[in-house]
Amino acid sequence: MSSQTNKPLVLVTGGSGFVAVHCLLVLLNTSSYRLRTTTRSSSKASSVKSQLKVGGANDADIEAIDFVEADLTEDEGWDRAAADCSFVLHVASPFPPKAPKHEDELIIPAREGTLRVLRAAKRAGTVKRIVLTSSVAAVGYGHSDVSRPFTEEDWSNVDAGIPAYPKSKTLAERAAWNFIEQEGEGMELSVVNPVGIYGPLFASESYSTSIELVLRLMNGSIPGLPDIGFGVVDVRDVADLHLRAMTDPKAKGERFIAVAGDNEAMTVQEIAMVLKERLGSKASKVPTLVVPNFVVKMLGFFDPTVRMIIPDLGKRRVSSNRKAKEVLGWQPRGVADSVVATAESLEQLGMLKT
Repeated sequence: MSSQTNKPLVLVTGGSGFVAVHCLLVLLNTSSYRLRTTTRSSSKASSVKSQLKVGGANDADIEAIDFVEADLTEDEGWDRAAADCSFVLHVASPFPPKAPKHEDELIIPAREGTLRVLRAAKRAGTVKRIVLTSSVAAVGYGHSDVSRPFTEEDWSNVDAGIPAYPKSKTLAERAAWNFIEQEGEGMELSVVNPVGIYGPLFASESYSTSIELVLRLMNGSIPGLPDIGFGVVDVRDVADLHLRAMTDPKAKGERFIAVAGDNEAMTVQEIAMVLKERLGSKASKVPTLVVPNFVVKMLGFFDPTVRMIIPDLGKRRVSSNRKAKEVLGWQPRGVADSVVATAESLEQLGMLKT
């Protein structure tokens, strides 16, 4: 018991989320930490436990996790969540399936929620380092030139009329850096900026917009493919990068883009072709035809999820992973394997139409 209590305590916020569950798994696999996680409702604790079990964690480790009910929009619970922690992985963040009616529906919870966690960490007095899950959306939007690779030196331009989600991620991350600089009192911050996240998911109610693309492709609910290219990364590698950012002294005060291929974009058509080539008859409903941009724009009038991608039509956003690899020794897996793992887990969860 004493050896267990001597281990550093790590808080992972938003424990039922796609990335957070994989962060918990990575931390469990090290056997070096005690774990605490937050959920918006105590009823979500059972989902986290079942997801961890599907992910290969043993019952004893799962039962040892401390669950705290806390919502990013409320103060209650956060002091209890941060108490005695050495590290905080702030993973929880809203990622909507459709654009909000007003951007503040995303911006305010993202920014204020981040500050709420940072303030609780400061009050705890024991937190050494916080790792914030931001996004490449805080890096590569609002720039006239999207042909060059984006790096950690870049920031999205919030004054350029960018969509609500990238604006929310940018303002939330900026707020975090400002807080650490002005009020951090010795706490350290590292930031992970993932691109589109794929890979195995363990629950049908916990998936991102990126996963929904594969789900729609496999179920044939997309009549054609939009002309879009973006970076891809595996959720297991995102979790691994969080661990490296938490533990490596060189990660202090740094941002790290999480993207599998260096300066590479994967088009929706390439994702579709990977599914058909690797999964054969199981991917028989996957379309392969790229539809004209004007057709996608028309569909956006009727489908709010489609509406979110319209600003990216015809674009290939690429980012560099050189910093994460050179500074932290990060080695991401290939994008095709991540896409296939996504589809296979959707099948195992019974989410694909027969």
